[in-house]
Amino acid sequence: MNPLTRSQDRSLFSNLIVLELASVLAGPAVGMFFAELGATVIKVENPAGGGDVTRSWKLPGEAAGNDISAYFASVNWGKRSIALDLTVPKGRVVVFDLVRRADVVIASYKPGDDRKLGLDYPALAEINPQLIYGQISGYGADDPRTGYDAILQAACGFTYMNGEAGGQPVKMPVALIDLLAAHQLKEALLVGLIRRLTTGEGSHAHISLLQAGIASLANQATNWLVAGHVPERLGSEHPNIVPYGSIYRTADGKEIVLGVGNDAQFRRLCRALERPELSDHPDYTINPQRVKNRWQLRAELAEAIGTFPRDELIRALNEQKVPAGGILSMPEVFQQAGGEALLMQGRNGAGKGITGLRTLAFQSSALTGRIDLSPPPHLGEHAGEICETYLDYPAAKIAVMRKGKIML
Repeated sequence: MNPLTRSQDRSLFSNLIVLELASVLAGPAVGMFFAELGATVIKVENPAGGGDVTRSWKLPGEAAGNDISAYFASVNWGKRSIALDLTVPKGRVVVFDLVRRADVVIASYKPGDDRKLGLDYPALAEINPQLIYGQISGYGADDPRTGYDAILQAACGFTYMNGEAGGQPVKMPVALIDLLAAHQLKEALLVGLIRRLTTGEGSHAHISLLQAGIASLANQATNWLVAGHVPERLGSEHPNIVPYGSIYRTADGKEIVLGVGNDAQFRRLCRALERPELSDHPDYTINPQRVKNRWQLRAELAEAIGTFPRDELIRALNEQKVPAGGILSMPEVFQQAGGEALLMQGRNGAGKGITGLRTLAFQSSALTGRIDLSPPPHLGEHAGEICETYLDYPAAKIAVMRKGKIML
């Protein structure tokens, strides 16, 4: 069996070919989503720059000679890599030939760069009218600025809101805006595929990181738009619910978080803490009063929670159906059944073990099972296979492209 064919023919998208002209996180996360649904995902990388820039985003302890960084491994499982010089016509011709076979293209060029290379939607739709083209930009189709997540978190208001009360603004420790944009592009591409089933036509979806972030502000935006309230930094506290997201230290020096969403849960919390009188206090009886008096209540709860060991208290709260949990470190996260189920194990070309994290976390009766994804690819690892299998290029032509450094 050819390495590019799939044994899981019953998988949802086993006949789908996705061409990934994207790098970093948002676009590749979408590519891996389709790989997990059984699609063949071909990742096109730039050989001159060492491929996807995240190959070089390494922690101090990572091996220098390996082009698969931990960061790169987060969203590049199940893909095939081909490294092409797209600054020359012969390199672009290979992409055009792949587009003729492709169902979906994922692109993340800066606005204008796609047109310079002839890889914009109108140009590729001429080659393949049924193509579903998903495009990610930083700030929109007419703004050439490069989109970096840290800058976009600030532009979308997340950084302003995030941080301790009275403290400095803080960005989220994951690329939040990239991941939000990736989810929106997944939706757009799936809608495009459904539309093609009924009309036979291709389509173009454009997601900007800026608008994806703003669209995800949810109640924080409507707190301003409806109530005129400018969200402020509250640490882990919730602006509309108390105590929700509130973090407390227990008697054994560990920490828990509460998620009390209604007045009945608050009453049960107080009983579990052996402080039932708090739920009868006029300052705390109903949620609006608790929001108004949040810091006063916080001090009361901190004193009570500080008398219980963490695990004992969490068990008691769970028995009372009060939402609560421990603040877990990364090792503890994957000791949970739900975390362990998302892990993937593989080996790279050098024989070193790789552990990965699935991006497809949902369960669906429409899926026949999880796809066993291949580990993240080395730069250009599958160029020959791709050219032979999908493009029917003869070996001599492949050799000429490699000799001319058009392709690794």
